[in-house]
Amino acid sequence: MEVFLPIAQVFVNPIEILMLSAIVGVLSGLFGVGGGFLMTPFLIFLGVPPAYAVANEANNILATSVSGSTTHYLKNTLDYKMGLMIVVGGTIGTSLGIYTFSYFKGIGKIDTVISLAYMYILAIIGTLMLVESLGEIDKAKKNLLIKKKLHVHYWIHGLPLRMRFPKSKLYESAFTPIIIGLMVGFIAAIMGIGGAFILVPAMIYIIKMPTKLVPGTSLFVTIFVSVIVTFLHSFNYGSIDLLLVVMLVVGSIVGVQIGQKLGEKIDSSGLRALLAILLLVVGIAIAYDSFFAEHVESKINMVSDADLNFFSLFIQQFSKEMPFFYGLFSIMFAIFLGVSAAFIRRFFSNLRKKLLLKS
Repeated sequence: MEVFLPIAQVFVNPIEILMLSAIVGVLSGLFGVGGGFLMTPFLIFLGVPPAYAVANEANNILATSVSGSTTHYLKNTLDYKMGLMIVVGGTIGTSLGIYTFSYFKGIGKIDTVISLAYMYILAIIGTLMLVESLGEIDKAKKNLLIKKKLHVHYWIHGLPLRMRFPKSKLYESAFTPIIIGLMVGFIAAIMGIGGAFILVPAMIYIIKMPTKLVPGTSLFVTIFVSVIVTFLHSFNYGSIDLLLVVMLVVGSIVGVQIGQKLGEKIDSSGLRALLAILLLVVGIAIAYDSFFAEHVESKINMVSDADLNFFSLFIQQFSKEMPFFYGLFSIMFAIFLGVSAAFIRRFFSNLRKKLLLKS
């Protein structure tokens, strides 16, 4: 069973996309990351052109980030002030990233750039995560308690314009979160990710935020970055395919809610090691696909308007005739689904508590 994507112009299996997005959503809920660093390569492997995979996964990340961030808002585990400072840098970085994306797209090299970016970044992040996770597991087995310095200072901590962040109980230069946000925004625009797999370690090890505030704040930042990336990709390139977005969002939101629930009960050290291995495997798969696999020149699927159903035809016309409103609708659609999922989860959670009290 396959469906035709009217904007990306390819056939995909909706069951495969739903299952993969749900699995990635579980990982997103567990670790407070957007999941685009896994889902975008998966979409490419399933036949979605890289430029379209980047744009549509950014729209999906928006929905899952809104869902997760709303849950953290209801739990009061979110530092808005720190998040907004990161967003300032993220906005600048995203604009630079889109400019870079446009340049490489113009010279016909964007698919290669996306593949190389994923290959190198997944390899680096996966290796660092694996080394750290294995070290933590080894220490736990040996019951080692190693004293660490309370504060390790880097050059970024010596920057001026220091300000207080009461929620995180930090006295930090405003440039620290702004610079981190700039890097995250740049990478997000090119790779179609929320950047949380870079942002989360940076918030823990560089900014030194309390761990309980990191997932919620990371998802809060990802909302703004994803909004900008989604809108600019939709307006500039017309690459958002609502049919694909629906499949991605449904699977991801269900997975995120499950992942957040599991995260409250599971020790994450072993899981981080597994996630690191998965990152390395995906990075190796992209490298193989880019440099060693035999590529058959893909043909554009010519499907006439008469063969499209009403929904697909509507998406095509809406995207071409009103790109600004189409991008805005894509954003609002993702936000609505994300908020709805978070409140539905809270409703059932409260209902369960009431039933337990009665029994």
